[in-house]
Amino acid sequence: MKTSRYATSRQKACQHCSVAKAKCDRKATGCSRCAKRKIPCVYPQTRSSKEKSPSQGGPSPQSPDSIPDSLVPSFCGLPPDSHSEAWTEPWAQPVGQREHIRTASSNTLTSNPISFKKTELDFSNLELFCPINTDEITTRWMNPYIPVPGQTIKQYPSGVSSFISRILKSYTAVAARGRGTLPFVHPSQISEQPASSPLTTCLSLIKICETPLPGSEGTAAMVLQREMGNIMECHESYNELSLLGAFQAYLIYCLALFFKLHQGPQNQLRSAMMNLQTLAHLSSKQGLMCVADQDRTRPKWEEWIVTETKRRTLYVMYLFDSVLSTQEALPTFLATELLGLPSSASKLLWHARSRSEWEREYNIHLAEWTDKSLTIDELWPVPPDMDAPDIARRSRRVDHWLEEIDEFGTMLYAVTSCTHGG
Repeated sequence: MKTSRYATSRQKACQHCSVAKAKCDRKATGCSRCAKRKIPCVYPQTRSSKEKSPSQGGPSPQSPDSIPDSLVPSFCGLPPDSHSEAWTEPWAQPVGQREHIRTASSNTLTSNPISFKKTELDFSNLELFCPINTDEITTRWMNPYIPVPGQTIKQYPSGVSSFISRILKSYTAVAARGRGTLPFVHPSQISEQPASSPLTTCLSLIKICETPLPGSEGTAAMVLQREMGNIMECHESYNELSLLGAFQAYLIYCLALFFKLHQGPQNQLRSAMMNLQTLAHLSSKQGLMCVADQDRTRPKWEEWIVTETKRRTLYVMYLFDSVLSTQEALPTFLATELLGLPSSASKLLWHARSRSEWEREYNIHLAEWTDKSLTIDELWPVPPDMDAPDIARRSRRVDHWLEEIDEFGTMLYAVTSCTHGG
């Protein structure tokens, strides 16, 4: 059957220049306009009219061991460091699949409805503190093997375990598809991260997991694991915001390995979880709460963004750890090391589009929560020594929190309520 003359795009400029109707110099490593703006430079997939299909005697399909460079998005300004090595890994797809990947790669998470101006946010000189012992985070993987006095086993009903698994799987799909935003990645992070940052690299590289071909999962896993190795090699040089992004990126890679590429705990995933908990420990140690929280005053927006995002990422990591433990028939323990940390914030605060909007909502939050914000342990089992008035007060606080939360908070409540009651 003859192919339509319009079946393949004749667009010559890169995606961003085409949308802006600007002149594109079409450099092989990325056009000058995209390089100046430090944004991904993606060219549309074109196919020569003289190209022959295998049935017509043309070149045979590439083997799974070879990957054309055209499949990898070109990142302008990407330094020739360890991060850039991940983009040279081999990855093979048929032409139709190749065109699909190129189309998807242009739909990055930067196109979400909440936009931020870089000049509006300043993530330097943040006043944060950590109220918990983060050493217990980095050694959590040992809990099933080395019992510690005072540990409380958490028995997830089978339905709750399935619910957690499905929710985390959906997060992986959102990242791989490149549409929408993850509930533990704040929209401002996308605009603030440079093109070569771990998080930006992750949100582009993870798209190879959207529809992997049968039998190609191992190659895709190798690509992700190489970038995970780069993160662990470079994490000591990251500043606070980059370390948070590295923590999030490593978590997203782990989720993709498990849910998309079916790499179980026996396939080095447990080792990856140890590294993930190390990153969680280092990032958390730099601060999980704002200093202003101690005085019940309003912090800087940037301080709130960093601490809220860290805690959300931390909670997702703990849920994923429970999924792995359940699959291996290992016990899951109550995360008592997180005692006192705030639970997820309100939807209006998380989705605030500007500083003025966020400050207005936070002032309302302070007026309504005169004591302190709801903490994560208030969603756990009621302590046996808590009297009736305190139980009633705790119930009212949870009800108040439920009035304000977004879908992430709803998920947390569903898990804790169905597990512990209340």
